Amino acid sequence: MTRGLVLGLALALTVGVGACAQEAGQDVADRVLLFVQSAAELIGESLVRLVNLVLPEAREIGSDLVQPLGYLGLTTLVLLLFGLIAAARKVIWIIVVVGWVLLVVRIVLDVLRIS
Repeated sequence: MTRGLVLGLALALTVGVGACAQEAGQDVADRVLLFVQSAAELIGESLVRLVNLVLPEAREIGSDLVQPLGYLGLTTLVLLLFGLIAAARKVIWIIVVVGWVLLVVRIVLDVLRIS
């Protein structure tokens, strides 16, 4: 009886500790993702302000480009800050260049009011 009680208590503690560790891991992951989201929004807002400084007032780009610009800018910064493996670097550069080209096309279409 005592052995079963101790075994049950040990099992409950193990499951409880595992659940707490999983929650702590999720908390850390949530904080990291929140940090990345905040950094991307900050970079995106800065880039939108910078682009709007160059454009005339009537042709400013909208705030719907903050998030795409932010993530693309953050990816570009990460690429510039960290030296990656040569093959991976080429693939990431291709993705970044295509992203910038598509964003510039979107900005031009937005400025020219073409839907």
